[in-house]
This record gives sequence, C-alpha cells and structure tokens, in this order.
Amino acid sequence: MLLQQNWVSPHWAWHSLGKPFLLFVFLMLQTADLQARRGHQFVWKTGHWGRCIGDCGSGGLRSRAVWCTHAEGWTTFHANCDQQDKPESQRRCFKVCDWHLELFEWEVSGWDRCGLVSAAGAEAGAQLCVTAQHGLQRRSVRCLQKLNRTVVSSEICEYFAPQPPAEQACLVPCPRDCVVSQFSGWSPCGTGCARSLQHRTRAVIAPPLYGGAPCPNLTESRACRAPACPLGEEQHTYSLRLGPWGECRLPHPRDVELPGRTMLDLGSDSGERSTSGLAGSHPHHRAGEVEIGYQSRQAWCVRSDGKHAALSLCLQDPVTPVTSRSCVIPKDCTTSEWSPWSPCSRSCGWGSLAAGLRSRRRRVRSVAVGAGKPCPELEEREACSGGGKALLQPCPRFAWKTSEWKACQVSLLLDQQDPHHQKQAGLCGGGIQTRVVYCAQIVVELGTHRPKEVARPVDGKLCQGPAPTTSQLCHLPCLAECAVSSWSPWGPCLPESCQHRHGGRGFRMRQRQVMVDPVGTLAGCPHLVESIPCEDARCHEWVVSEGACVTDRGKCGPGHRVLKAVCKSRKGEEVPHHLCSELPRPEVVACEVPCARDCVLSEWSPWSPCSHSCSSKNAEGTQSRSRSILALPAEGGKACPPERALQEQRACNEHLCVHFFWEVSPWSSCSEDVLGTALNATSSWSGEAACGVGIQTRKVFCRKSSSGQVTPKRCPESIRPEAVRPCLLPCRKDCVVTLFSEWTPCPTACQPGNATAVKQSRYRIILQDSASGGQACPDTLYEERECEDVPICPVYRWRSHRWSPCVLVPASVRQGLPGQSEACGHGLQSRAVTCLSEQGGPAAVGDCVRWAGAMPALVQECLIPCKDDCTFTPWTKFTACSSDCDTTRSRRRSLTGRSRKRDKCQNTEVYPQVETEPCPCEAFTSQPHGNWSDCIIRGGPSELQLGMPAQAAARECGQGVRLRAIACYDSAGRLVEPSRCSSSGYIEEPCTVPCPFDCKLSDWSSWSPCSSSCGPGVRVRSKWLKEKPYNGGRPCPKLDLRNQVCDPNIMQTRTRQVLRSPVSSKPCPEDSQMKPCILNQNCFQYQYNLTGWSGCQLGANATCGHGERRRLLSCRRSDGATVSMQLCQRLHLEKPVPTSSRCVVGCAVDCQLSPWSAWSQCSHTCGAGGQMVRGRSVVLRAAGEGRPCPEQLTQHRSCPVKPCYSWLLGPWSPCTVQGGQCGDGLQVRNLTCVVHDGSVSATSKPVENALCGELTSKESVLQLPCSVPCPGDCHLTEWSEWSSCELTCISGRSFETTGRQSRSRAFVVQSAEKRESCSGQEMETRPCSGGKCYDYLWQSSLWRDNVRTVWCQRSDGMNVTGGCSLRTKPAEVRHCSPPCKKPFSYCTQRGVCGCERGYTEVMRSNGLLDYCVKVPGLEDKKADVKTIAGKNKPVNSKMHDIFKGWSIQPFNPDGKLKIWVYGVSAGGFFIIIFLIFTSYLMCKKTKQHQSPPPQQKPLTLAYDGDIDM
Repeated sequence: MLLQQNWVSPHWAWHSLGKPFLLFVFLMLQTADLQARRGHQFVWKTGHWGRCIGDCGSGGLRSRAVWCTHAEGWTTFHANCDQQDKPESQRRCFKVCDWHLELFEWEVSGWDRCGLVSAAGAEAGAQLCVTAQHGLQRRSVRCLQKLNRTVVSSEICEYFAPQPPAEQACLVPCPRDCVVSQFSGWSPCGTGCARSLQHRTRAVIAPPLYGGAPCPNLTESRACRAPACPLGEEQHTYSLRLGPWGECRLPHPRDVELPGRTMLDLGSDSGERSTSGLAGSHPHHRAGEVEIGYQSRQAWCVRSDGKHAALSLCLQDPVTPVTSRSCVIPKDCTTSEWSPWSPCSRSCGWGSLAAGLRSRRRRVRSVAVGAGKPCPELEEREACSGGGKALLQPCPRFAWKTSEWKACQVSLLLDQQDPHHQKQAGLCGGGIQTRVVYCAQIVVELGTHRPKEVARPVDGKLCQGPAPTTSQLCHLPCLAECAVSSWSPWGPCLPESCQHRHGGRGFRMRQRQVMVDPVGTLAGCPHLVESIPCEDARCHEWVVSEGACVTDRGKCGPGHRVLKAVCKSRKGEEVPHHLCSELPRPEVVACEVPCARDCVLSEWSPWSPCSHSCSSKNAEGTQSRSRSILALPAEGGKACPPERALQEQRACNEHLCVHFFWEVSPWSSCSEDVLGTALNATSSWSGEAACGVGIQTRKVFCRKSSSGQVTPKRCPESIRPEAVRPCLLPCRKDCVVTLFSEWTPCPTACQPGNATAVKQSRYRIILQDSASGGQACPDTLYEERECEDVPICPVYRWRSHRWSPCVLVPASVRQGLPGQSEACGHGLQSRAVTCLSEQGGPAAVGDCVRWAGAMPALVQECLIPCKDDCTFTPWTKFTACSSDCDTTRSRRRSLTGRSRKRDKCQNTEVYPQVETEPCPCEAFTSQPHGNWSDCIIRGGPSELQLGMPAQAAARECGQGVRLRAIACYDSAGRLVEPSRCSSSGYIEEPCTVPCPFDCKLSDWSSWSPCSSSCGPGVRVRSKWLKEKPYNGGRPCPKLDLRNQVCDPNIMQTRTRQVLRSPVSSKPCPEDSQMKPCILNQNCFQYQYNLTGWSGCQLGANATCGHGERRRLLSCRRSDGATVSMQLCQRLHLEKPVPTSSRCVVGCAVDCQLSPWSAWSQCSHTCGAGGQMVRGRSVVLRAAGEGRPCPEQLTQHRSCPVKPCYSWLLGPWSPCTVQGGQCGDGLQVRNLTCVVHDGSVSATSKPVENALCGELTSKESVLQLPCSVPCPGDCHLTEWSEWSSCELTCISGRSFETTGRQSRSRAFVVQSAEKRESCSGQEMETRPCSGGKCYDYLWQSSLWRDNVRTVWCQRSDGMNVTGGCSLRTKPAEVRHCSPPCKKPFSYCTQRGVCGCERGYTEVMRSNGLLDYCVKVPGLEDKKADVKTIAGKNKPVNSKMHDIFKGWSIQPFNPDGKLKIWVYGVSAGGFFIIIFLIFTSYLMCKKTKQHQSPPPQQKPLTLAYDGDIDM
C-alpha cells in the first residue's frame, strides 16, 4: 500500500500543482517579454555638447543633457532606460582663452583636383555633357599649434575664426577620350621565304581624362606575303642569347674533391650550372670581411623564328662569351640596437598640447659589402611631450619691452642741426630723449595662466610686430632768475601786536613783489620785506579830513575849516574812537575865501615822494609841496604871497639808513622726521603719501643791511619766515636692470682639436637709473666667458691593408668552358680595412663611418695576363712642366717579356706606350659681371644687438665706393673661385653720395618802431632767405614776421574851474549844460579791445619748444579812437580772456636712421645673378622743418661669381649584351663633374671629380639591367617623343593653369606564334607649362560613289584618332531615303533615286521617283539588265547615237515635269472615260433586245493606281 502511495503521489501532485505551475511559467514569460519590449520601447536621447568651461587649457569641462524617451516620443524616468547604455553627460575638454590666439592657426592645403559627384543617373548625364559637368573638390583643413605644427582639435581654432570650407563646387570638363596619332608606315618584311610579321605603331597624344575612353591598341601587325618555303629549305639566322647573371656563391666543398667539368645548361632558365665536379685548389679568398666567389649565366642559341638551336651554330666568332666571373659575396650592413631616447627637446608647453622632439642613434657594426643592403638611417627622431602625463611648464611668450625715457637732451637736437656746435650750458627748449627697446620673455604661471613678466632680454627675432620707438621729442624748461619789483614806500610805524593801546616800539616796513618766479635755479628770490625799528608805534590813528572853508562874515574874506577826525586802523577800517590815543588839536583851521579883487591861489599839491629812503650824515630825506597863483589881484585887492611862500618843505624818512630783513638759506632736501613718521602712519598728506611725508629745514636769521647778521630782535617777529615745512619724501628709486640674458649658445657640434677657444657672452639693460639715494647701477652690463665642455671631435682614420692576390673563377667552372681553361683574365682582389683611433689603437667601424668619411674600397678589379696578352711595365711619372702655359707633360711604359716580340703589341694605337696631357696653367682672367652696386659709405658702426646702442654716428654722405662683381676664369675658360683674380671678388670704383644742404636764413633784423604812437601797437623783426635747400636738406620755414606788442602810454587832459567870484552881481557861467546825446559826436560807447598775439617768445637759450605769447588790452571808443583805460574801468566792463598764453615753437627734427645692418647672405650659393642686401630702419621720423627721411632704406650689391660644381649625368647608352647578340645586358651612362655659372645659358666644362662632392643615391646609379629582344620575342618600342603641351579647355578657355604632355611605348610582336601572349603598352603623362587649347573637328573627303573618308583632325592640322565626339561624326556611306526599291533604280550622287541608263525617271508630285520607263526604240537587250551593278555600265555607242535625237526626257533640268507630259496624261484620261462610256451604252442596248443569258461569274477589275490602265 505504501508503495502504491509512493507511486501515486507524484501523479496526484501533477494533477494538483500542474495548472498553477503552468500559470507561473506563463507569467514569467510574459514578464520577460514585457522587459524585452520595454527595452525596445525606451531609448536614451542626448542634447548638444555645451561650451567648454573651467580653467584655460586642458582642465576644462563640457556637459550635455541626457534623458530617457519612449518610442512614441514622450519623456519618462531614467529608470525605464537601460543604465548600462546611458551616454556620458560630461567630458573633459580644452578651454580656449583669448591669449591662445597667438598659439593656434588654421592650416589650409591647396584644393585637390575637381572630381565628379557620384550620383544616380551619372552615366546618362555623361552622355548629354556638352561643355562641363558639376564636380566637387576638397582640401585639408586642420587646426595646428604654431610652435611644433601638431594637429589639435578644430574647436580650438573655431573659437577665434570659423573653420574654412573643406569642399567647394567646381566644374569638371566633359570626358575626354584618349587621343592617339595616326599609324606609322608598315615595317619592312624580311627577305626570303620565312614567315614573318610586319607591324606599325602609333603614339599617345593626350591621355584619357575625366572618365574618357581608354587608349586603343598602339600596335597593329599582319603577316607578310612571302612564298612558302620548300620543305627543309627554311632560311634562318642565329643569335646568341645570354641570360642574367646568377647569384654570387661560394664553391661547394665537394667541388674541391670530385674531378669533373662544368657544362653550359641550355635547357633551364635557373641561371645555375650542372656541375659534376671541380678540380683544383680552393678558389675562395677571404680578406677581412670580404668574400670573393663566382657567378655564372646561361647562353642559348636562338633561331630567327624564336626557337632554340644548337649552341655551336652561334659560336662562330673566335671570341667566346663570358659566362662566369668573380664576384663579391653580398653582405648587408649591420647596426647595433637603438640607444635610449634622448630627453625631450621641449621642456615647456601649453597644457597637454606640448610636443617636442627626441632622438636616438645606432652604430654601424659592419658596412655593406658588394650588393648588400646599405646601412639604414642611423638617427631617428619623433615627437614627444616631455615628462609623460605630467603637464609641462608653460612656454614663454615674447613681447617688446622698454626702459624708462632718459633725461631730455637739447644737445641731441642741436647735433642734428650742427654736429660741430660748441657745447654750452643752460640749453633749454625742445630736445630728444631716448630709451632702450628690447625683447623680453613672458612666462605664464602654471594653472593660473596669468602672464608673469620676466625681464630677461632675448633675441629680437623672437618678438613679432614692429618694435616701439627708441626716441621722442621732449621739452626742457628754460632757466629763469627771480625778478622782483621796486620797493614800495616805507609804511607807518606798527607795533608787533596791537594788544597794547599806547605807543611803544615798532617797525616801519616796505615790500616788493615777485614779478617772475625762478625756474631751475637753486637760488630763490631775494628778501621781499625790509623793516626799520621805530618808536611810538600805534595800531590805530586819527584820520583828519578838512571841511569846506566858511567865511566869518560875508561871502569872502577870512574864515575857518572844521576838521573831522575818524579813528581808523592801519588797514583803513573805521574803528571806535577809544582805540585812538587822544583827539587831534586844533579842531578848527583858519582859511580864506578870495574876494573879487584878491589874489587867487590853488590848493596845496600832494607831498612829493621822499628824496631819500633814509637819512644819513650826508643826505637827509625831504619832500615838498607847492601851490600856484591862479589869478593876480586887482586894484585894491589882497596881494599875492611871495614866491617862497608858494612852496613848503619838510623832512621825511628821518630814520638812519640802516634797515633789517630776514634772510633764509635754501631749503634742505626732504628727509624723514619722527613727527613725519607718525603722520605717515595716521593720515595722508595731500593724498600723496605713497613715499611718506618728511620735513625740509632752512636757516632763518636777521640781517642788517650795512653789516651782517644781527640779533633776531632787530627784525619783526611777525614776518619771520618759516624754518621748517612738511614735504613729500622723494621716492627712493633704485637702479633697475634686467636679468642677464641667456648665455649665447656654445656650439653643440664638436669642434676640431686645434680650433680657437669659443666664447659666449651675455648682457643686461638698465631700465631705470637710481635716484634719491637708491641703489646705484652695477658697473658690469656685459660679461664674456669661454665655453666649457665643448665637445672635441674625435679623430679616427681608416687603415687600408695590402691587396690580396687576384681571385679568378674556380678552375672547376673554368674548365668546362671552351677557350677558358687557362688561369688568367679578369678577377677581383680584396683588402682588409680597419678603423684606428687617434692613438693608433683599434676602434669600432661605426666610429670611422661617422667621423672619418667614406670607407676606402674593399674590392677592386684585377687582371692576370694570359700568355697571349700584351704585358707592360708600370707607367712612369709625368715629366716636369715649365712655367709656360702652353707646354705638355708625358709619361711612358714599355713592353715586357714575350710581348716585345708580338706584332699586335707593337700597335701603339691599340696599346699606347706614351701618354701626353697639357700642363696645368695658373693664368687667370677676370670679367665684370652684373651691375654696379649702390654707392656704399664705409666706416659706419656695425649693427649691434637690439638693446646695445651704437657708440658712433654713421656717415651718411661723402666719398664712398661702388662695387661690381667679377667672374674669374682659368686658361681653359673654366670658372674658378673669384679670389684667384681679386682678393675681394669685386672691382671698386670711387663714388660720391651728395650731402644734404639745409635752407639757410639770415639773422634777425632789429625791431621796427611801434606801429602806434598812442595805445598798444606792434613792432616786427624779420629774416630773409640766403640759400635754398637741396639734396634732401632741411626745407625752409615759413618766413613769418616775428611781432612784439608795445604801448607808448601817451595821455592828454585839460580841465577848467572857477577861480574867484565876480566883482559885480553878474553870475558865473553855468557849470553844466544839457543837450541831446549824439553817438560819436558828443556821446560815446566804450569797450575793451585786444591786440593780436605776438610771436611765440622763447627763453634766451632755447631754439624751440614751449614759449609765451602776449597781447595788450586797450579801451576803444565807439568812433574807433583809443582812449584811457580808466574810462572802461569806470563803467565796470568785463575784461576779456587772459592776455598771455603758452605756445609751442615746433622743433625741426631730422630723420634719424638706424645703422646699416650686416650684408645678408648671398641669394645664390654659387653662380651669377646672386644679390646681397642690407637695410636700415627709421628710428625717429622727421618733424617740423627737419630733414626728411631718405627714400633708400636698402642697398644691393651683386655677389662674387663663385663657380657652381655639379654632377652631369650623360644619356643612357643603348642596351648592350657583352659577348652576345640578345638577352640580358646593361645600359650605362657617364658621370662627369662640371663647372658652370648657374645661368640658364651656361656652358658646362668638365673638372676634377673631387670638386663635386658626394653623389646622391639616385644619381649614383650608372648601370641598369636591360634586355635586347631576340628574334621572335615580344618587346616594347622606345619611348615616343613627348607630345605638345595641351591644356584642358572649355569653350576655348583654359580650365587649368598647367597642361599635360604624354609619351608611350608600344609592344612589337615578331612571331605569329607569340601574338596571343604578347600584350601591354605603357604610357606616361607629365605636367607642363605654356600649353595651348586645341579643338578636335571632323574632316571628310569628297563623296565618291556615295562613300567618303571621315577622320578627326586637331586644330593645328594633326590627324588623330579620338578627341572628336562620335555623336557629331559625319556619315561615311551615303544612303537614299526612302531606299531605291523600284526596278532599274539606284541612289545617285545627289542622294535621290534615279534610273539606270536606258530608262527614264517618272517622278511623283513630291519629287520622289515613281518608276522607271524604258526609253522607246532601244533594242539593246543588254539594257534590260536589272541588276543594280549594271546601272553605270556604258551602253552600245551605236544604238545610243541612233536614239540620241528623239529620246524622250519627261523632266526639265530643274527636276520638274515638262508640259507635254501633263497633256499626254489628260488625253489618256479622256480616252479612258470615252471607252468606258461607249462600253456601257453598248452593253445596255444589248440587254434590252436579248433575253438574259445564263448566269456567269462576275468580272472584277482591279485598279492599282496606274493612269495607263
């Protein structure tokens, strides 16, 4: 039961759990399907990358948006998209900053050739091409770093400039088919009965372009029509064919042991021999690293039909071909391993974009021998970026820097006007100041990319752009002494202070004012106040004024004046009475009013000025006043007082002539003070506390005029000058110099051991001179030292050992050859070459390869004479030459041994025993070459480095020389070094550069009188022209008059007054009248008036610069009269602008030039036509009336004509096969060292090979393998001549600047059996200049039997194949349309159908042939021949004559039907109608009278359109 339960349980489980399990599996599958679908429904989307942000350089960062979208386009959560496929949202980038502009640039290549745009329907379009078709051309556009030309991201350059387009549309001409010439004539056929071929060839004129048809076959061949040869009687020629030389090899060891012989293998092409054995000694010789072996080649005998024949048929000549020879076993050059890479040459850079160069070397272990591979490059370079991934220090940039301007110097300006002027002190006005300009490097701090200047001067070539100016105009103020006015009168006695009311001790003072402030002088102005001690000093005093005279009785007579007293201060201000001491007495003063008959006196005049400013024993001061008699008395009147009573005199300035004044010493220099230090720490003074506030002190002491210093009490303390004052401390200026420049580089290449010591130098520049106690400038500005650790070139030399014996081909190889059993002939011999150090010890081969030059030859050819050869003694030395250039020298040799008895050896043409050559000649001749140079002034200073000013001025004019180059030739007419004829290589000739002469003016004339006698006016002075300028001298200034304002100050006045009252009661005349005011008659208006400006007045020692000009102010009445200034002042009119202003007199500055630069290198290294140039630049441009700059800033001169040496390669010789008629051979060319002058028309003359130096590998190829075709072989012809230069043109205009020319080689087939296997032809095309546009047009001959010849012809008359459009090709065979299918018809020359002879054409109305009618009366049956071939056959002449007169011709000569034809046609038509009508009547009548006949078949008439039916 249990067992059953165990078996039943799974069954129950399946029934109970199966459905849920299936449901679960179904749900899992649905979930997986949903996940899969979801993966396809949701995808990542990205936006565009943003701008690069962050620090400058490679530390930037750019971002973009990334989001998840549904397939339908709506955006959803990122979780719905696959996170593994999420694109990046940030990326590192290179942040471009503005200062990167100098580091990067776009590099744009030239446009490529225009190519067709591949598109659908291009083939159809090509067929419709008329002139040109649309194309596209591309070019390379890259963003480069300027320093090392490395490619960087294009975004960097796009920051500064948009990317140039890399593609542009263009036109491609229509496809041009290949154009070939006409075929040449057929080659001749061979004589005899042998079958042969003849051929003809043509050449390529223009290659196929732009998809045109390729070139057709350039060769045609055909069999010659020769009679068949009888069996066994074929006639053949035989040629010896030699194969290529086999590999050079060493004899096999078994070749030494086994005897045998070497046979020529005629059946294989391997180039090896069937050797059964060798006899003799070991044929191989070793010398050093050279092994000499042998090589062989095959020989066949070839019949004229190309088949092989027995070798004996070809070996008819006594000279057998050489099929074996000695050779050098080739060994390749071996080198060592590469050395480690050198440090990177660039130790700085811009971020990650830095790139420098590093190199490594390898050494030669063994040189190449024989045909071994030559040595590879021994040095390798590659770009590098410094220290791995670490950023390099930023590279310096360079910019122009300047020192501070030096002090203004007037003498520099005067030197231009007169170099010999005497030096004088006190010069002022306009001048010139200079500064040093130099190129400095700017280092950018890493990470910040902020420029940090390093003042280290570098070579000026590193700075770009023009350098700043080194000179400028300046102004030096003129010295001015202090000018003061005269003393004022002595003032009242004043106390020191007014605190005391009562009188006491005081001082009387007088002043003077400063009229002109001092400029540039240490001495200031003199004292401006003087004082005198006095007693009874008062601060206030009574000021008494008199009233009118009041008579005691009546209108005249004695009376009195009332005095009015006012207490006033010394300043004139009214003050209270109590400040004054006591009232003045008396208060009333007697006076008298003159009666009618009395004497009338005037009022007292004011007191005159005191006669002396002080009183002494010999002189006292007095002053006086007077009055005059105005009216004499009448009878009975009061008499006038006596003369002495009209004057009064009183003493004045009674004080002694001893006055006192304060005197001061000059101010001391500004120095620090304790108080000033505290002041600096708390506040600023006048806003300028950069260098602090200090104090200045001076001594103040009281001085007595007559003696010396006195006690300070003698001078008033109130006006005592200050002894201390604050001042701005002058900023301490230390001397500022640049860092020393880098040491000039020592030579990196090694120097010979006996070379002189090389020195290096450095310099520095003063940027700022010291001032105010600053650190002084150093004495050393230039340093020099010898270079240390200069590599000395090692000395190595080659040592050549003795030559080995001559090595021939092994005897075993030589014995199998006919006539070569003797051990003689040409062979090779070798020698060992070793490398020795300077001490003579052994050294590595690579050292000698590097330092000792080319290796001596290891192998040379040698000759072992055979027993039948002629032997000679060695050549003797050449005989001595005499001094004459036309002599010769010779050397001799003589026969030795048995050769002296052989007749062939006595033939001196074949075996010369004397050689003669001309003696070398040392006579040279010179010829002038080129034009004369500019006139060169010698002796000027040489060009110094920028920042190091010249010490002497260059001479610009005067005596000089001009040069003309010479070419030097030897006696053979060969160009040699010019030093053989002249030490300088020039012909010199004196010349003169005219000196400039400036305009010369006279001195100033004296001043003219003032232009106005009253009021302001003008006075003038002038100069006049003495000498005009020439040769670029200073131009003349404008001859303006110098004017100066003046004022005579002449005034006239008149007055009137009542002198006394009248006697009677008659009144005095009225003292005022009124009448209408009329302008400019009795009424006037007044205004201020200004004179014109005077000339600019300079200081006494100034010639130009800042000055002052003045104008005077006057009062002008409305009628134009100049009146007293008081009239304008009373009206309180506004005064105009200031009457003086500053002005500038322009300085005449001559153009200042830099010294001439050194002469440049010659533009040609050798030959004629080379030029040398030197230049100078404008340092200071001319200003004002200065001497202008010359036009010539460069000078040229021809270079000495040095000989040009070059290798001249001769033409390749025809292919020659030594010892055979065909097969593999050699073609050689000669190499000659020639001298010439480098011009196009130069003639070259041979010279010694040593003068030309080493050859390039391409030029050193003097032998090339070639092949001479054997009879029956296919071979290429020689290259055709280059075709004429042809341009690609569209509508007659050139499409390209360069043309093309072509040449070709055709294959020639000599044997009919090899015609199928021979194929191929060659074509070359090269660009050319000076091409022409050619048109290709179809040409045709005249029609002949409806056939003509059509061909293509170029516009220059050359008949070609190709080039003409096939669509426009004319027909070669003419056909009639419609075709002539009528019997007896044919196509005529006019292209219309006609009839054969004996037939007449019957034409339709449209002019086409209808049919042919036989001419009536012709019985000749031959005329009925209906073959088209007989249409042109002549008919029987007798029959033709019979019917000649009445033959019917229906057509006129113009092709129209004759009139009688129409008549005959009409008559025939009417006859037919009549017959039909008659028949109808007869039939009808018969029917009426007869019974109907039995039924019959109907008759049907068919009308085929013929009118004669």
